[in-house]
Amino acid sequence: MSVTLLLVAINIIISWQAFQRPDMMEKLKHWPYIEKRGSEYIRLLSGMFLHGDYIHLALNMYALYSFGTLVENQFMSLFGSAAGSVFYLLLYLLAGLFANLMTYHKHQDHATFASVGASGAVSGVMFSFVIFYPWVKLLLFYVIPIPGIIASILFLLYSSYAARKGHGFIDHTAHFWGAVFGFIFTILLKPALFQYFIQQISNGISF
Repeated sequence: MSVTLLLVAINIIISWQAFQRPDMMEKLKHWPYIEKRGSEYIRLLSGMFLHGDYIHLALNMYALYSFGTLVENQFMSLFGSAAGSVFYLLLYLLAGLFANLMTYHKHQDHATFASVGASGAVSGVMFSFVIFYPWVKLLLFYVIPIPGIIASILFLLYSSYAARKGHGFIDHTAHFWGAVFGFIFTILLKPALFQYFIQQISNGISF
């Protein structure tokens, strides 16, 4: 089984269990205020595999499968099957953890803030994808077809703006920092990818 399918399966199983057991959701969700005061830092990880409802789960898993399959294949091609799988898993986990650490830093003294979802990790995978396929058409916010590089810039701008304004119940801070982490982590794994990325951008502009 691919790492992507394994991650999708784990997300579905844990989220489904939490849908049936509200106490499990309360115990495992990312809740910075409780993490700080109860040293429950496992929530930084466990919250990545919970979702608010079936729609939230479906959207994240669709994005993870769509982008993750291609990124995982690229990693295995670049680093070999074993190392590529490990690096891809690290991309997912570390992007999600970094995203949650950023929200922890921001909300550790806000008792009412809590979040769930793989969005930070998935954003990291999506921004790794853009390095390899900057001009592939993506659906911005699952609706608007737009080249990946342009969608990425707009996504970052909106996420940054919404995080500052505190819009809605979506953890925009996690989206932003997960995306940034995914891009930088992929480049650090193989610095030559940055030149490849720039070349792909130039080739697209010249058409």
